[in-house]
This record gives sequence, C-alpha cells and structure tokens, in this order.
Amino acid sequence: MMIKKKLLLLLCVPVLAFGVAACGSDDDGSSSSDDTAAVEATGTTDNAQAQTDIVATAQATDDLSTLVDAVVAADLVETLQSEGPYTVFAPTNEAFAALPPAELERLLKPANKDELANILTYHVVSGDVMAADLYDGQMVETVQGGKLKVSIDGDTVMIGDAQVTQADIETSNGTVHVIDSVLLPQS
Repeated sequence: MMIKKKLLLLLCVPVLAFGVAACGSDDDGSSSSDDTAAVEATGTTDNAQAQTDIVATAQATDDLSTLVDAVVAADLVETLQSEGPYTVFAPTNEAFAALPPAELERLLKPANKDELANILTYHVVSGDVMAADLYDGQMVETVQGGKLKVSIDGDTVMIGDAQVTQADIETSNGTVHVIDSVLLPQS
C-alpha cells in the first residue's frame, strides 16, 4: 500500500506541474528569464511551489529525495499534505548521508517507523514561520514536542546544529527551510 501511495505521489507531481505551467499566460508577449532560471534551478517556479503542498514541493526538489523517502516510510505524507500550516526544516540528501553508516537504512525499516516519525516531526513547527519571523536566541517548539534554538549571526541562520541553506520556500500549506544536517531530538 505504501508503495502505491509513493508511486501515486510521484506520478501526480509532474502532471500537476505540467498543468500549472500550461495555465500560464503569455498574452503580453514577454518572457521572463528569471522564471526560466527558477524552473531550471528548482524544477518549478516560486508561484508553482506556493500552489503545491510541502510533500509535492519536496518531491520536486532533487536534493530532498531522501527526506521524501523518510516521510513515506514514517507514514507522514498525509499529515504534511494537510491544511497546516507547517514549517519544515528539511535536511538535504547530503545531511542524511552524514548520519552514521547504516543508520538511515535502519530508520527506514518498517519496524522503526515510530522512531523515524519522532525524528522527522522534530523538524516540523506548527504555523507558517518565515525567516524574518526568527530571531537570535529564539526557542521554537516542534510538533514532536522538543524545542530548537535559533541562532543568527549576520547572514548565517542556525536551527539547532543545522545551518539554513535555503530559506522561505513557500508552499500551499506552509514554508520549507532547507538545512544541512539532520536534527536529532534529545533522548
């Protein structure tokens, strides 16, 4: 059943992206190189991202494919597609690869679904939190129940031990901030 959900999600995203792109208007005859660059860099425009939910946005971002696999394995897809709003601090594939050897493989097994869900929900904050809403020393409460400290030094924003590498990716049900480490809740 989980494979069917994942396959359905993977098939729906390109169709939705194509539909959104097809609905655009070129009536003024102009083209935007900024929009073209955004599509080439992320696979979608900012406007199209804001029309898709957190999961679809992550699926459309190559560097978040491991996060998508983890969300599916933890059975959190429906939650992160719901109305929200949610703010997700999304670890990159490289962040997951930095976990101890075989740890990710272990976490993705069905027997460890609850542990994985605990880790992933530690990356989620209830509400739509933009970068401008954060301040140095702030403690944000996660959906998991733990708290993450925000540290800001110039242009560097840290959430716990993770650096925000891309902020304010707007979705239809919240915001995604890409981070360079997997955040692990205190035991």
